[in-house]
Amino acid sequence: MKIYLDAMGGDNAPRATVEGALEAMNLHPELQVELAGPMEQVKPVVDEVFASSAALDRLTLTDCQEVITNCESPVMAVRKKKNSAIVDGMLKLRDGQVDAFVSAGSTGAVLAGGMFRLGRIQGIERPALAPLLPNGKDYFLLIDCGANVDCRPEYLHQFAMMGKAYMQGMRGIENPRIGLVNNGAEAEKGCALTKETYPLLEGDKNLNFVGNIEAREITNDAADVIVCDGFVGNVILKFMEGVAGTLMGIIKKEIFADTRGKLGGLLAKPAFKRVKKTMDYSEVGGAPLLGVRGCVVKAHGSCNAHAIACALKQAILMHESDVVGKIEKGLVCAETETVTE
Repeated sequence: MKIYLDAMGGDNAPRATVEGALEAMNLHPELQVELAGPMEQVKPVVDEVFASSAALDRLTLTDCQEVITNCESPVMAVRKKKNSAIVDGMLKLRDGQVDAFVSAGSTGAVLAGGMFRLGRIQGIERPALAPLLPNGKDYFLLIDCGANVDCRPEYLHQFAMMGKAYMQGMRGIENPRIGLVNNGAEAEKGCALTKETYPLLEGDKNLNFVGNIEAREITNDAADVIVCDGFVGNVILKFMEGVAGTLMGIIKKEIFADTRGKLGGLLAKPAFKRVKKTMDYSEVGGAPLLGVRGCVVKAHGSCNAHAIACALKQAILMHESDVVGKIEKGLVCAETETVTE
């Protein structure tokens, strides 16, 4: 399997991307990586990191002199910067030259590249970003988390179908529970968007719709797929990141407040490490861009080498699980049932 990796994506590039590529290639002997970016910046790091590694034989370097930054208009950048890793990678994924694409670069550019260079799955109007987040027992999928700020009810219905396919393929959940984020559990609660979306989800026989989910229930294993528009999803994502950081900080402060706390903290250190690992976004890797005709993973902009390696692993699993094929199949089944009715 071959994955295209944007070497200059993220705050810690290119070192984090190069080191992450090596980590993933050591864990997956069958993995080939195409690393793309300005070679005058990437090649010296590759020479250092891969100096004594046999994995170098499975690494391909592609010179892409243009880099799309977060300060640019994503759509204009994707149209003009044809020699950027994001554009080059999407085109190669479209043409079957690589099996997946991973980037920690501009979210807007990855979304625009996915839509305009790679293309959408037939029947999907808007691709969505969908990260896995901890819920105390395992993980739930939050879709959308920022790709589509303004949505229509049919978009959210499609998000639910894509989320179902992803959780079936990636997490092995046969019939994922679908929940709709709202300010109340009752069907009549919410804004115009959620009120119009509710009957679409409830009426879809292919979805295991469990109803509206209030914010306090999101991390309480209330559903496997949490559906919302991109604005709400991004607020939920950033709030969870902030709360997790604050709680860890408070716990650390109280542990070191006195001798008794220090002793207790020493005994509980293994448990704290497990909690930290569960809450660490780098263990998941990134958010898949669902709805495009290929396996695309958007890693966190501030990710480290381990997070890049996990993002590459996520891309491998997406490809092996045929998530794109499952989404297409689900849409065909839904259309067939609609015609029959």
